[in-house]
Amino acid sequence: MTNPNTLCTQVDHFKDHLVEQILALAMLEDLGPGPLDVTSAATIPQSERCSAKLVLKESAVVCGLNIFDTVVKCLSPEGKIEIVELVKEGTFVEVKDKPVPVAEISADARTLLAAERLSLNLIQRMCGVATITSTYTKIAAPASIQILDTRKTMPGLRSFDRRAVKAGGGTNHRFGLFDAILIKDNHVKAAGSVTKALQQARKYLQGEGKDLENRNIEVEVTTLDELAEALAEKAERVLLDNMPPDLVRQAIAKIKENAHQPFVEVSGGVNLANLESYLIPGVNAISIGAITHSAKNIDLSLEFE
Repeated sequence: MTNPNTLCTQVDHFKDHLVEQILALAMLEDLGPGPLDVTSAATIPQSERCSAKLVLKESAVVCGLNIFDTVVKCLSPEGKIEIVELVKEGTFVEVKDKPVPVAEISADARTLLAAERLSLNLIQRMCGVATITSTYTKIAAPASIQILDTRKTMPGLRSFDRRAVKAGGGTNHRFGLFDAILIKDNHVKAAGSVTKALQQARKYLQGEGKDLENRNIEVEVTTLDELAEALAEKAERVLLDNMPPDLVRQAIAKIKENAHQPFVEVSGGVNLANLESYLIPGVNAISIGAITHSAKNIDLSLEFE
């Protein structure tokens, strides 16, 4: 059997490599096969260095300031960049009358200009995701209910979105289809029932999937009958999907009567307008697709001095 620590290291390496590949594709998109920012090459001496400030133009939770460092080093591994983060990641910064500096940057002028738009695009999105996540988590905190992210992310941006969710006080769910078993409604239909899907999943973990690090099985249920099947099969986690608050309460009551007590997640149709109605004792977490698929980019800019 594969050592769990080795498996974890492999997954972490994969995620780091994924970020590198995403940035490489993004730079190829912006800089072409050169890579060359022709405007900077035409107007700025090659050895010129510059200083700039990253300024926040609207109130937000700050996230991803060191992205500039990552992008600059991807563009020019030998290039020198100095970043002083003026605000700690995850901090809410209120902007009133004028923009607020959140980082100071010193770097090669040509490289920094080439990195500017890509870095800003990522940071603006990360701040947006962190900010909306923070809004949800503050509402859910008194009930000790976690706010989870989902796979409803822009393709290629999941690593950045997940970091932003954590900065906003949220909790990361599974990264993708490879690191946890989550039996959804279409899996249930294809397998034949909740019971059959769970039984097949147990067999998988005993055989082909024996090295899967996260062995907790989560199953999505939409009715109390499906929940009864999940409890009978002792699913480690149940996801109450698209249930109105009254049905969630009935589901929680049914779970409390059972000897097996799974982790309870609620999902589907939960938003800021109705979140408080889902803060029901017995619910452990609520997954919100909107914190990543509907986040608004935050206005930031890079101002040269």
